[in-house]
Amino acid sequence: MRRWNGWGDDATIYPFPDPAASYLASLIGEGTPTRDATLEEILDQVPLSRLDTNPLIQVDPLVRLLHARGQSLTDWVALRSGRVDTFPDGVAYPTNEQEIRDIILFARKHAVSLIPYGGGTSVVGHLTPLPGSNPVLTVDLSHLNQLIELDPTSWLATFQAGVSGPDLELQLHKNGYTLGHFPQSFELSTLGGWIATRSCGQQSYYYGRIEELFTGGHIETCQGSIDLPALPASAAGPDIRQIILGSEGRLGIITSAIVRIRPLPEKEAFFGVFFHHWKSGVEAVRQIAQSRTPISMARLSDTQETETTMALSGKENLVKWANRGLNLLRYGPERCLLIFGVTGDRQVFHQVCRQVLSICQHHGGLYTGEVIGKMWKKSRFLTPYLRNTLWERGYIVDTLETSVPWREVLSTAKEVKNALGGGLVAMNEKVLVFTHLSHVYRDGASIYTTYLFRRSPDPDENLERWHRLKYTASQTILSHHGTISHQHGVGQDHAPFLEAEKTALGIRLLKDVAKSLDPQGIMNPGKLI
Repeated sequence: MRRWNGWGDDATIYPFPDPAASYLASLIGEGTPTRDATLEEILDQVPLSRLDTNPLIQVDPLVRLLHARGQSLTDWVALRSGRVDTFPDGVAYPTNEQEIRDIILFARKHAVSLIPYGGGTSVVGHLTPLPGSNPVLTVDLSHLNQLIELDPTSWLATFQAGVSGPDLELQLHKNGYTLGHFPQSFELSTLGGWIATRSCGQQSYYYGRIEELFTGGHIETCQGSIDLPALPASAAGPDIRQIILGSEGRLGIITSAIVRIRPLPEKEAFFGVFFHHWKSGVEAVRQIAQSRTPISMARLSDTQETETTMALSGKENLVKWANRGLNLLRYGPERCLLIFGVTGDRQVFHQVCRQVLSICQHHGGLYTGEVIGKMWKKSRFLTPYLRNTLWERGYIVDTLETSVPWREVLSTAKEVKNALGGGLVAMNEKVLVFTHLSHVYRDGASIYTTYLFRRSPDPDENLERWHRLKYTASQTILSHHGTISHQHGVGQDHAPFLEAEKTALGIRLLKDVAKSLDPQGIMNPGKLI
């Protein structure tokens, strides 16, 4: 069963052995668990619905609570503390496009705000209803989850937009294909959500980001329907797909999407390489990217993340022997770990491996085989569950990400970590910070930073700590001309920083586009712009 106040299935628990707890306590202090609000306590707070009766809409308090928030830190604090101050007035579960059109017509007639809802995995506030006089209706697309058409000649597939990652891949695998889009939220997130937030999968270096995979589809707006044909290329003016990508529900509801697929790979494996230090690892990864070596993934952890990942793994004996061996080989305390993947035809698989290892060895890399890669693949979608475990142990964990050109990677990563690491000094609290390069490009890389700090019994104090850290890190990113979001979208959390990237005129252009399709401003108000 899905957790109502945390991540994922409530039967899945991320292990947290005593040595891991001792490790965290030694770095940032002992966590202090505090009581969370119960489901019953929050259900008592759900107000009466302001919506007129409609056969497409459910107003049950539990259904409304389950759609009231996503997975951002502010969402977590609200749910765990029992301070959920806004709820949708109802939830609709359309089963076809006509029902979506009926819902939009109902919303326009009664001045109802609409929030499209996919898998509920947003970490930047896409799903939170705003306070105000207008009723709010969440449109859950989970019943739109089928493969509509598969074109094996063109390698195209048309899906309804509410299909989740596992269901999408299952339907493709039956026919010998894959989309290959594997964000960390893969188990819960949906195709429509990936498009609406410009999502990026873990193996995007091989399969492509969602903007490379999304080639057409159908969108229902307040002004009518938009059909985007699937074309291999076009010079017919600005690309409307690029307006829909990243639109976060402000322009309409994506009901179906045509995506580029591939035959299932003949072979795939993930490998580990240790470097003496972060700088040499970054140089190796840059050279791999710029040599166009066709890997499927490169994830380079800095020294702190390498150490922390091993410490929190729960494999104490394995870690002890690994550290002993690395020390004997003179890979000391500054060592960092690269996990890279190779995917594709058997014919080129070993050639790619040799190319990558040659570059890594040139930069002092120590190849460790597939053991670490297999461990990573096994737990690749389990890591978000650590948030639940840490919260219950008295810690808060959050992430932020950006992308910058290669010349800025080292300095940006360092300064973001410094900003976060010292962000709570005035509050006499320590912050554990670590980072990795999660995606690489020929001209730059994404920097994905994780930070942990102790949880206060006071929810307002927790929000204050988070706001301080988020603001100072975001300002640091902007000072290096990095994007405010490489893969999580904008939502509410990043909206204040968007103008620095888009310019004031660009923001005005986006607002004008939204107004032209949604003159009443009922589509997911307050998000993106």
